[in-house]
Amino acid sequence: MAGTAGPGGGRGSARGGCTRRARAVTLRVLLKDALLEPGAGVLSIYYLGKKFIGDLQPDGRIVWQETGQVFNSPSAWATHCKKLVNPAKKSGCGWASVKYKGQKLDKYKAAWLRRHQLHMPVAPADESPASEGEEEELLMEEEEEEVLAGVSAEDKNRRPPGKGPSEPAHPEATPPGKRMENKPRVPVRYCMLGSRDSARNPHTLVEVTSFAAINKFQPFNVAISSNVLFLLDFHSHLTRSEVVGYLGGRWDINSQMLTVLRAFPCRSRLGDAETAAATEEEIYQSLFLRGLSLVGWYHSHPHSPALPSLQDIDTQMDYQLRLQGSSNGFQPCLALLCSPYYSGNPGPESKISPFWVMPPPEQRPSDYGIPMEVEMAYVQDGFLTNDILHEMMLLVEFYKGAPDLVRFQQPWSQEHSYLDKLKVRPPASPGAAAPSPVHRAPQESDHSEDRKGNSPGTSSVMELH
Repeated sequence: MAGTAGPGGGRGSARGGCTRRARAVTLRVLLKDALLEPGAGVLSIYYLGKKFIGDLQPDGRIVWQETGQVFNSPSAWATHCKKLVNPAKKSGCGWASVKYKGQKLDKYKAAWLRRHQLHMPVAPADESPASEGEEEELLMEEEEEEVLAGVSAEDKNRRPPGKGPSEPAHPEATPPGKRMENKPRVPVRYCMLGSRDSARNPHTLVEVTSFAAINKFQPFNVAISSNVLFLLDFHSHLTRSEVVGYLGGRWDINSQMLTVLRAFPCRSRLGDAETAAATEEEIYQSLFLRGLSLVGWYHSHPHSPALPSLQDIDTQMDYQLRLQGSSNGFQPCLALLCSPYYSGNPGPESKISPFWVMPPPEQRPSDYGIPMEVEMAYVQDGFLTNDILHEMMLLVEFYKGAPDLVRFQQPWSQEHSYLDKLKVRPPASPGAAAPSPVHRAPQESDHSEDRKGNSPGTSSVMELH
């Protein structure tokens, strides 16, 4: 799509015969035609783990909030911000990189062109038409980010719990009958990281370290309910996008035992700040009413190993510091990673890995925190409570009809469908697996109904019509 040229101009194109007229589209034009409205913080750029916020002025100029610098075009602002993160970056891909209230600017430009009958071909929802001269740059940028750390599609966009939104786009639905595949992400050893580097991709996966390997004892014990693992695994299976949620439980300072009793899924899209805030408030109230404390969080890597990324490590360290607060007593915070569809898992059951972050050595304060493997004791619940079943129904309803909903009737492997895979519960103990009480999986036209009557020793039935 033709658009406002950034610094140095753009390459010519002739798409639908509207190139010359499309060049006249600027932020001022979109403001004049009421497609955009001026406002503080309505513009954003997310690049290699860094986020930039800008104000849209009534005259179409952009004011970068952090410094107050003024830019005349999206391309100028994007180029400046990206060069700060990656000095080798030569272009900004402005209209495709800058978002207005979470949506790429080039979508608004495309809407303006259609309104004025410029015969612009309509792109699919996930494929915003690039501005003039930027298509090749966008491809180069995607390759550049992947080369830096082998980032996978589902991990390019994320908002960890308690952090600001990173405004992801939902991946397009996989064609029927085609198994979901992503480029493998090769984890690195912690010792290979060295000091922090702003050019390093935040989605780089890092191998965890055992406490025994560094001659230390795990500073706390963990016991986790099997229903917690079941619910977070169910949540992770529903979508090809990453999911997040909180963990509720209790900390006994005398026995140094952290007991994880309940998972609280975040039923919000990672880029939806308003919904996320309401969801987190709802979870806080649920914790309070149950007499539980926030003891951790969980997160999924749908197609990648259940290993923390650099961003996961920083998020976990943030959480550990928050839960510690100003008290001198030790308050642990647990992180769980779930990998439901990674092809390297040893069997059909998901891989669920707990980790905790040890601060870097005092003599190397600029290093990343050290992701430590955590040993847990598993407490087998006799049945799924109505509380858990209700939460499952809410999750099904939330993802119903979404483009990234997993189609459970499609084949997952030569022998099994995605539904077959969903029926395998996460192991309640190392190497063990048990049948899941899920009898049918959600489809895009399904709605949920809880068939009551589950009791200890019997299988709970979730019917989804």
